[in-house]
Amino acid sequence: MAHAGKARELTAALLSRCRFPERPTLVCAVSGGADSAALLVLAATAGYAVVEAVHVDHGLRPDSAGEREQVRQLAQRVGARFRSVKVDVGPGSNLEARAREARYAALPADVATGHTMDDLAETVLLNLLRGAATDGLSPLVSGPRVRPLLGLRRAETAQLCAAHGYVPVVDEMNADPAFRRVRVRHELLPLLSDVAERDVVPVLARQASLLHDELQYLSAQAELLDPTDARALGSAPVALARRAVRLWLAREGVGNGHPPPAAAIERVLALAAGRGSRADLFGGWSVARRDQRLRLIPPGAAPNPPR
Repeated sequence: MAHAGKARELTAALLSRCRFPERPTLVCAVSGGADSAALLVLAATAGYAVVEAVHVDHGLRPDSAGEREQVRQLAQRVGARFRSVKVDVGPGSNLEARAREARYAALPADVATGHTMDDLAETVLLNLLRGAATDGLSPLVSGPRVRPLLGLRRAETAQLCAAHGYVPVVDEMNADPAFRRVRVRHELLPLLSDVAERDVVPVLARQASLLHDELQYLSAQAELLDPTDARALGSAPVALARRAVRLWLAREGVGNGHPPPAAAIERVLALAAGRGSRADLFGGWSVARRDQRLRLIPPGAAPNPPR
């Protein structure tokens, strides 16, 4: 490291804009790219008793062993523990999603990830394009995983790596336009910034934060509403009723963690309003109404609820 003093100054400046949780230990997912490497460097200076870097090897790149060694050396340099986990990404469509699911399945639920403000903005746009509801427009802000770098930009994590003399791993998938996120990153965001005549990444990040705060309040109010009570659900404000149904489906495991389609929510509300006695949801689930009560029916179960 040619300029240790400048590296320390930059690390301290960026750390002041991070939101690391207060706990004795922190596990970091480190692929070796600039964002995750910066996460590890910053975590190592955040005052934890133990920081552990976990490298997940998907076996998708020919030099995965070299990348694993690169992460191990970085962890050793900053005084963090290190371990590597190998996962198998089976065949199928949407390689990016399957690799992500395999990676998180191998990591602790509260793992820290190197998502930046740029990642947040990209995810907002991706979810908007697929018609996501409010949850999709306030992504990465809540949940069990820790994302301390949402206040930083991608260019800053690269700057931090350079200051510490670390050459990040380059994932070729991040430049492949076959992936929609890559097109959002390199085409859509620059176009939006040009149209707006300003950098729209902080704007999108701010909107996500505001929506998250409002969603938290709406969720707290929705928890007071019994979603199985058709009369109460039908008389509640529609925004509150939709949220109550969404939370109900999530609690019951409908969709195995995937958010319910808007059409499924509307079908539940239609039943609550007295339009029909049974409706299909998604993933084999359905919902039935009898005597002003709603009941979820799992895949393969008897369709008739008890009286």
